[in-house]
Amino acid sequence: MSSSATRTARDEAVSASAAALVDLLNSRAFAGVADGLATPESAAEVLRPFGQEDGGPSPHRLDLVRAIRSDLLDVLAAADPSDTAGNWAAFSGRVSSITFQQDFSEPGQVLLRQITGDPVAGRITRAVAALVAAGGWSRLKQCANDECRAVFYDTTRSRTRRWHSYEYCGNRTNVAAYRARTAGCGGD
Repeated sequence: MSSSATRTARDEAVSASAAALVDLLNSRAFAGVADGLATPESAAEVLRPFGQEDGGPSPHRLDLVRAIRSDLLDVLAAADPSDTAGNWAAFSGRVSSITFQQDFSEPGQVLLRQITGDPVAGRITRAVAALVAAGGWSRLKQCANDECRAVFYDTTRSRTRRWHSYEYCGNRTNVAAYRARTAGCGGD
């Protein structure tokens, strides 16, 4: 089950950079799926939206991207605001070697040009910063099914979506909860 296979029609409105972040976060090993950064070929596919050229990423790049992915997953999983702040600080520290410079050469625009650091990690960092600045980071969520925990982008107006796929995870969880509630009542 690839992360792209878990997308729904509702997810079509998600920006390419947000979708790439979701795919990066879902590249971890979970729910019986192997780590998408485990082999150079699969890692190259996951990192292509962030500028990974043909060929596998270097071991140093893979280590850095895995650490960034872990930091971002910690931010998503944090239940307490103080944990969230600490996790953002860990991510900030991890990417502190990546520097950007403002470029005002385009009339009416400010572009950020990466000056130092790994270019793929820089594009990941810029995608996260853009999502946070646009107010979209809070739309990234982990599936409420504890056996799944797939990351998805909540496209609902109310931002209350709980499942990466209602048909798969939501329905199963609700049926299991119903059966547990009615088991003691003599229900079927």
